[in-house]
Amino acid sequence: MQLNLLLLVVMLGAALWTVMGRSLLKAAIGLAITSAVITILMFRLDSPLAAVFELSVCTGLITVVFVSTISLTKPLTHKEIIELSKDRIKRFWYLPVIVAVVALALILIKVKNDLVPAESAWELFKDVKSVLWNFRQLDMFGQIIVLIIGALGVSILFEERRRDEW
Repeated sequence: MQLNLLLLVVMLGAALWTVMGRSLLKAAIGLAITSAVITILMFRLDSPLAAVFELSVCTGLITVVFVSTISLTKPLTHKEIIELSKDRIKRFWYLPVIVAVVALALILIKVKNDLVPAESAWELFKDVKSVLWNFRQLDMFGQIIVLIIGALGVSILFEERRRDEW
């Protein structure tokens, strides 16, 4: 019990350090520490699947993507920020449509999952595969989206860096 309280205090401290710090690199490290403590808490609360996902994606992948992104970027001037904002609006006008479609798909998945009768639900809990694909579809969908966004973000950064070098 005291260990859980200590872990919660460490997690809160790391989360505050992440949010309040001025350095992006320190914020990324603070986020990794927060996620690592959450992983430990999940293991202690007998939730190993959630803990493994937290450890692999949040503590590992997200930290690597953030640190890579921070190391590849350079500070922009105020004029450059305004110009980039205008360019982004032109380039990404379709994103609200994609968000609406994804939200609709998530709602449909949620409705489908709510229609599963309680008696047959126990049959689906027999193995990890059926739990992940039948009951935790939203979690899997979120993890897939995070992986794709991380890969696309890094590839865009490398592409912009190559253009700058030419």
